[in-house]
Amino acid sequence: MVFKLMFVAVVGAAMRSRSTEEKMPRPLIAASLDDLEMAPKPIEPSWILAGNPEARLSLHSRAYDEQATTAIWDCTAGTFRWYFGWDETVLILEGEVHITAEDGSQRTLRAGDIAYFPGKSWATWHIDTYVRKIAFCRKEFPAPVNMALKWRDRLRRSGPASGGLAA
Repeated sequence: MVFKLMFVAVVGAAMRSRSTEEKMPRPLIAASLDDLEMAPKPIEPSWILAGNPEARLSLHSRAYDEQATTAIWDCTAGTFRWYFGWDETVLILEGEVHITAEDGSQRTLRAGDIAYFPGKSWATWHIDTYVRKIAFCRKEFPAPVNMALKWRDRLRRSGPASGGLAA
């Protein structure tokens, strides 16, 4: 039964990727930070702990399979909890933010700092004045697809060159 589910998930992912291949991705997406139009992207009101933070977002690019995005995000002063629905790597461009992770660890991120937040996690963000970041976000594939990819990778690692099974 498990293998049937994995097979169906892999076939579904292949069909989805085939349909997205019809929408050929552009070979290069580039923009100056100053040319990206920022639009209001309000923080979920129940997440706000203090102040009146105002956030904005500009989507720079989206992968053709819709599993990854790159965006510019900024926010004014305030404190809020943030839920990371996707894996997110951030690079702080301006300002700073004081982060408290779920485990209580704390870190201040300033211009030039890079940080990773795993999907399905929470962090508290405290911004004294302003922060601007670039966010690289990646969705996790459904569990059956992830499992199939892991098996594929195992088979490849134990392929003929390593004396194991052929992939």
